[in-house]
Amino acid sequence: MNITDINIEQAEGIAKMLLQEHEFRTMMCYYRSAMMEIETKFKVLNESLNVTHDRNPIETIKCRLKDPKSIIEKLWRKNYPLTLDAIEKHIRDIAGIRVICAFPEDVYLLAEFLLKQDDIQLVRVKDYIKNPKNSGYRSLHLIVKVPIFLANEKRMMNVEIQLRTIAMDFWASLEHKMKYKKDLEDAEEIAEQLKACAEEISRLDIAMQSIRNRIDKKDP
Repeated sequence: MNITDINIEQAEGIAKMLLQEHEFRTMMCYYRSAMMEIETKFKVLNESLNVTHDRNPIETIKCRLKDPKSIIEKLWRKNYPLTLDAIEKHIRDIAGIRVICAFPEDVYLLAEFLLKQDDIQLVRVKDYIKNPKNSGYRSLHLIVKVPIFLANEKRMMNVEIQLRTIAMDFWASLEHKMKYKKDLEDAEEIAEQLKACAEEISRLDIAMQSIRNRIDKKDP
């Protein structure tokens, strides 16, 4: 069945049917396992950096597995066939990890140490901190492959990682709410205000980073 043969209103029903399919549930189990692997790697890094750098760079870690309806809708938008092969080949954000840090330097520090690990393969990087989106959105996005070890095999699975500061995450949450708010009055004006706030947040992040660095240099 090709995704062009359905309309988007049928996506939820198809998603429910997929959940009954053993192969689909197995695939989602693989992605969940990969997400857990990456989460554990970041937790170990956080403990390690506490020893080597005398700080825990990670404030919070958020995990999410893309729901079946969203998977179907994404296939539909991109005109891909409704097959497990198409899902694995074309949708790379089924397993998602969001790592929230206090300071911009910590974002890049964590990314650097993760990518140094010999079982991690970098698939794609998009740096929206150095090159923000037009909306003002900032975050460091990585797509990586990580191995999961099953009873009889090893599989390499895609995981999307977003690293951002607390301020960037606060901004992104508000922008997300605005984006999906229907019939919003003064949407353009609000978008411009959000973009201005993104610039202020960026300046604040840099200023706070500078203060932290000065404090660290004065520590005995």
